[in-house]
Amino acid sequence: MHVHLLTLGSRGDVQPYLALGAALKDRGHDVTVTTGLGFDEMITAQGLTSAPIKFDVRAMIEEPDIQEALRSFRGKLAAWRNRKGDFIGQMRETAARVRETRADALVYHPKMAGAPYLGAGLGIPAICSYLIPGFTPTGDHPFPLLPIPDLGRFANRLSHQAIHGLTDRMLGPLMKAWWREDGGDPSVGPFSSYDGFDPAGRPPLRLHAYSAHLMPQPSDWPARDTITGFWWLPGEPDWRPPAALKAFLDAGPPPVYAGFGSMPTDDAAATTRTVLEALERSGNRGVLATAWGGLAATDLPETVFMLDMAPHGWLFPRCAAVVHHGGAGTTHEGLRAGRPSVICPVSVDQPFWGRRVHALGAGPKPIPQRALSADRLAAALAATRDPAVRARAEVLGEEIRAEGGATEAARLIEDWVGAGRG
Repeated sequence: MHVHLLTLGSRGDVQPYLALGAALKDRGHDVTVTTGLGFDEMITAQGLTSAPIKFDVRAMIEEPDIQEALRSFRGKLAAWRNRKGDFIGQMRETAARVRETRADALVYHPKMAGAPYLGAGLGIPAICSYLIPGFTPTGDHPFPLLPIPDLGRFANRLSHQAIHGLTDRMLGPLMKAWWREDGGDPSVGPFSSYDGFDPAGRPPLRLHAYSAHLMPQPSDWPARDTITGFWWLPGEPDWRPPAALKAFLDAGPPPVYAGFGSMPTDDAAATTRTVLEALERSGNRGVLATAWGGLAATDLPETVFMLDMAPHGWLFPRCAAVVHHGGAGTTHEGLRAGRPSVICPVSVDQPFWGRRVHALGAGPKPIPQRALSADRLAAALAATRDPAVRARAEVLGEEIRAEGGATEAARLIEDWVGAGRG
């Protein structure tokens, strides 16, 4: 079987799909990955085929309108209005890559919203997969990305349906416009980007790639929805830490990790000074990751080491706690290592993961980056030393490490496509 994986975004949006691709390859399947620029080396390192489109997420995220979109709802609406043409261009390129592949199935991130049309046009399953909750309505809780309390079963479900309906109203006309321009059959669709397509007429399979220990499977979900556990990329056995990093780690007690991934800040130098002051006040050593610009090189005390990045699966178990933006991947990595997390969210799903980590007892209340201060961060770091917090993080780590998310997802895809062939 040949499976084509479609995803778009930062490393956190891409790496889990490479883990899924590696699991499918281990089961004897061919895998092609279509995503933006800059990931070819990661893709081929897993023995997968790269078929990229000309989309540079790192360059895009540094543009002023995207920066504003990360900070406000008004900014999100403005960026959406300004970038509708980008969406159509990305789907046109993606369609070309998919048609070249002659795959037996598509597995896609919701950002690749036109995938159900491609599946229908080719007569193959298009399986939607989600790295965050909220894409299947439930009465168990309100839409997770809205900061609202439990509203009761009816209103909870309504909150999901309202967001889904708004998304379909925004995306639907664009998808149909792209499909017509691309020469697609006008009778195909309309499709919700959240749902997928199945040529056998079954309700399409939907995979939820996060830990059920962080967000349990709702009691009222249909059978086609499964929380598989997070999709972990196999370890990097050839990676070796720089000698200076190893020497720093060996020279004292475990440090606090601080890094904000793909989330740049207004003033990286000021944010770095805040983190350094909080580390000093709380009596911690630190490892700071510059990544995509959230922190910046500056004069450092001997108690702090700065790097570009290192594999989280290697570094986090060697740390006392992790301070980060709250992306799904980093949140899972910190907890998989059994370490308390201090989450400083910016946007999208990050506040949700911050609330979940705190609710589960594995870290203090999240500190929005716009409210980040040395006093607040120092107090949060002190809270990570609480024996109850450390014990809860360790238990969650054991539970998450026991999940086989990518392997389970690969099995479900294999079974689903096989059953559809009759």
